[in-house]
Amino acid sequence: MRNSPIFSTDLTLHLPNGADWTFDVGAVAGTIGAIVAILVVAAIVIRLAHVFVGGMAQALLNRENLEGTALELSAPELKKRQDTIESLGVNVIRFFVVVIAGLMMLETAFRLDIGPAVAGLGVAGIAVGLGTQHLVRDYLNGALILVENQYAKGDVVRIAGVSGVVEDFTLRRTTLRDQDGTVHTVPNGEVTVASNLTRVFARVNQDVQVVYGTNIEKATDVVDGIGRDLAGDPGWGPRILEAPHVDRVSALGELGVTLKILGTVRASEQWAVGGELRKRLLVGFTEAGIEIPQPQRVVLAQVIVPPMPAPPVPAPKARL
Repeated sequence: MRNSPIFSTDLTLHLPNGADWTFDVGAVAGTIGAIVAILVVAAIVIRLAHVFVGGMAQALLNRENLEGTALELSAPELKKRQDTIESLGVNVIRFFVVVIAGLMMLETAFRLDIGPAVAGLGVAGIAVGLGTQHLVRDYLNGALILVENQYAKGDVVRIAGVSGVVEDFTLRRTTLRDQDGTVHTVPNGEVTVASNLTRVFARVNQDVQVVYGTNIEKATDVVDGIGRDLAGDPGWGPRILEAPHVDRVSALGELGVTLKILGTVRASEQWAVGGELRKRLLVGFTEAGIEIPQPQRVVLAQVIVPPMPAPPVPAPKARL
């Protein structure tokens, strides 16, 4: 005699049309419990991703702040960069966690075979990856630019063959405006070399020629005096870190002797200080009687003299 179960988890519902629907309450409860467990694990993984990615972003920025190029960033700017990097990393992890959790819940609840779905997603992922590889490269390169603080809004940079002021920066693209007012949009994936012209300090690098026969010591004293006066000017002094001075005789050219003038200024003031220095050099050289060579142009003109007309032939005299 077969033993009947002492306790059965089957539940029978009598439907209005007279049919009966029997289902296993234990199996349903197990399925619900499995789904809840999947959701809880997914939530824990996403939470851990926040902690892990946030710690990584903070460690990277702290290293750049101590050793790299982020020394001049303020605390709010560093926090904003950390939040941006953390958001990017967490969103990527969240996407994969949600997809995997969804497939697992489908398999648990409906007994679906997710093998073909995973294979299909793999093929679709390859196709999407090939189509969006440039977009992915833009975002990854943008994150590196942000972490390494290669440049920020307001900097004057030269990237991808164009230069200008950074008006906007996102993880995908950089927007520049050049001196003509033209706006350039550069995908971050195209930035292989970034030249920041306004990072901390800049050099005044000016070549000045004087004619042969000039007293070089006198010319050097004049230039050094102009540099000291410029650095001592209340309006220009705060912009200058090292007064412009003659560093060396850099060349002996066809037109004259070239003097190399070097100085150190605040990065954003290099163009203004350079222009003021050139203006004062012109005045100082004129007062000191130092001549700047000028190209000489010799124009040869050929004057064509029209031929003289032949003298008139006298008429023969008549014979008497």
